[in-house]
Amino acid sequence: MALTPSTMLELGTALPPFRLPDVDGHLISDRDFAGSPLLVAFICPHCPFVVHVRDGLGRFAQEYQPRGLAVVGINANDTSQVPEDGPAGMKKEAAAAGYTFPYLRDESQRVAKAFMAACTPDLYLFDRAHRLVYRGQFDSSRPGKDMPVTGADLRRAADAMLEGLPVPVDQKPSVGCSIKWKTP
Repeated sequence: MALTPSTMLELGTALPPFRLPDVDGHLISDRDFAGSPLLVAFICPHCPFVVHVRDGLGRFAQEYQPRGLAVVGINANDTSQVPEDGPAGMKKEAAAAGYTFPYLRDESQRVAKAFMAACTPDLYLFDRAHRLVYRGQFDSSRPGKDMPVTGADLRRAADAMLEGLPVPVDQKPSVGCSIKWKTP
C-alpha cells in the first residue's frame, strides 16, 4: 500500500468553488455553506486509510455539526479504475460510517484539482470567511498500527477555530491512497 502525502495547500487560501451532485443526485454548492466554517474531506469507499478513520470521521461530524461546523465529503476517484468508489459504494460507506454530511461525486475531478487534493483522506478546514486554516491529517493513527483513531489533529484545529483562537500552524500532512486520476 503506497503512501501519498497531502500537498499542504497554502494556509489562507480561499475555498475553491464547487457545485457537485451528492449520492442522490442533488447538487450541492460551496454557496450552500456561506457564513459557516467548513470541513472538506476528500474520501472514498475503498481506501484502507479512509476505512481506518471512517467511523472517527463520522463521529467527528456528528459532534461538530451542532457546534456550527459544516462538513462535506468529496470523492474524486476515477471509477473505471475503482468501480466500488461509484455512487452505490459511496451510499454504502456513508450508511456504514454514519455520515451526516453531504457526500459529493467529483466525476470531472476539477474540484479535486482546484484543491490540489492528492490523497484520501485529504482534509481542508475553512473558517467562516472560507479561508483555509487547516490542512492535514485526521490524527497520527494509521492502518495496522496500534494507535486509536481520535481525530486529535483535526479536533485541535476545529476547536481553536470555533473558539476564535489562532489555529496552530504546525500541521502534519495527511497520508493515504493517491486519488485515482483519469488518464488523458
